[in-house]
Amino acid sequence: MSADFCKNAQERPEPVKAEVKGNIPSWLQGTLLRNGPGIFSVGETSYEHWFDGMSLMNSFTFKNGEMTHRSRFLRSDTYKANMEAERIVVSEMGTMAYPDPSKNFIFKAITLLNHTIPDFTDNGASNFIRYGSDYFATSETNYIRKIDPVTLESQEKVDYTKYLPVNMVTSHPHYDKEGNTYNIGTTIAEKGKTKYVLFKVPAVPQKGKSKDALALKSVETICSLPCRSLLTPSYCHSFGLTDNYIIFIEQPFKLDILKMATAYMRGVNWASCLKFCPEENTLIHLIDRKTGKSTEIKYYTGAMVVYHHVNAFEDDGHVIIDVIAYNDTSLYEMFYVRNLKDNTGVKDTGYSTPSYRRFVLPILSDKGVAVGQNLVKLKYTTASAVKEKEGKLVCQAEVLCDGLELPRINYDVNGKRHRFVYGNCVEESAVAKQVAKFDTETKNMVYWSEENCLPSEAVFIPRPNGESEDDGVVLVAVVNRNPGQSSFMLILDAKTFKEVARANVNGELHKDVHGVFIPHES
Repeated sequence: MSADFCKNAQERPEPVKAEVKGNIPSWLQGTLLRNGPGIFSVGETSYEHWFDGMSLMNSFTFKNGEMTHRSRFLRSDTYKANMEAERIVVSEMGTMAYPDPSKNFIFKAITLLNHTIPDFTDNGASNFIRYGSDYFATSETNYIRKIDPVTLESQEKVDYTKYLPVNMVTSHPHYDKEGNTYNIGTTIAEKGKTKYVLFKVPAVPQKGKSKDALALKSVETICSLPCRSLLTPSYCHSFGLTDNYIIFIEQPFKLDILKMATAYMRGVNWASCLKFCPEENTLIHLIDRKTGKSTEIKYYTGAMVVYHHVNAFEDDGHVIIDVIAYNDTSLYEMFYVRNLKDNTGVKDTGYSTPSYRRFVLPILSDKGVAVGQNLVKLKYTTASAVKEKEGKLVCQAEVLCDGLELPRINYDVNGKRHRFVYGNCVEESAVAKQVAKFDTETKNMVYWSEENCLPSEAVFIPRPNGESEDDGVVLVAVVNRNPGQSSFMLILDAKTFKEVARANVNGELHKDVHGVFIPHES
């Protein structure tokens, strides 16, 4: 599979009409944008980690029962520098780039300085973010790149640090009904302080600002949280949002800033500076959206690694948090190119299967409650939150299922109690060969798979004025490895999880990471 995964893609910037088999619902009108690595080698140099590859953006546009596809490489500064040099010259998280041996001492000294005080890549190959009416390709650094969501052309580069003191920002924001965007960034030792910054970008520009102004210029800081350990901030890939609360998990999967500053000199990559501390606990922050203050009660659980939140919601004095959690960091390790293996996905050894865990946080005061008592009163979950001392609860999750990743829900119920989750099946391997629909009430799971096909993230699109939570379709970009057959966009009926149509793109698709659907009225 490394041959499939790490093969350089070719972009197709002009829209190509797909061959449709079956019937695409007439109500499905919009564009699905997908992002992921697409260039893995430049000249004689290659990336060491799959996530490091340079961004390839894909768009799948649905209109009147038809679909068109196009793709473009993100023209980041990273892309331009690498292509001009005909080698990889910009470092990524899992690949440290060293200068051409023929370069002079001054050039090498400047390169060393740039890695001691890292100026991160702008290779936004993870997802897309909407701020205001603009869309940006993003990874998790302080740089994002505005794109045209129709043509996929790259536009201006944006630096978060001009508007917020953040060096890293998650690639999984949240959006409310008004179109405001919420996100979390990490500040690395600004004025001697390392902290997490929770912020909101209004959908509508502030008074006095042009409607065409960059939405980030109107950013509002909700609150800042100090890191538990000054020089080792927790890694954050996503977070939870309800009507009244923001949920941030400060996990013992941490970035060692001092090691990061010396990584280049020591000949190691920045990813090696991420460390998991299984002997430490996990702190779950519950922040009031209106006041920006954390709850008086502090919530702890055992060590875990969380990349993706499923959803969070409130119920009768509790906040329920659903996440996909691992017991270690093996997921990232599995995607080093050396660990990708032909035809088997990844090496069997060392892979930790994730579990879908439900945590319940009681928000009412624990005063007068005896130590050792479980404060969870909900009947539909076995999750517990036991009082250890005044103001401290120790939480144990209910495991709803194992082996599900890249979770998606009907985003219309984000922050509300949901029933259905769509995701990739990764029970045996980090590389999915099946997608599934999971019922959180019955614990039933139904699947779709096809021989020699690798599905991407399963994205739910609601039918306008739908009558139920699962009234809609699920879109899945599928890499088809059968000789002579085209890759395709799969359209599943979300209720039955049966195929209603597929649109052959008449060419190759490449495994991607995340994406966003833009309805045509937007």
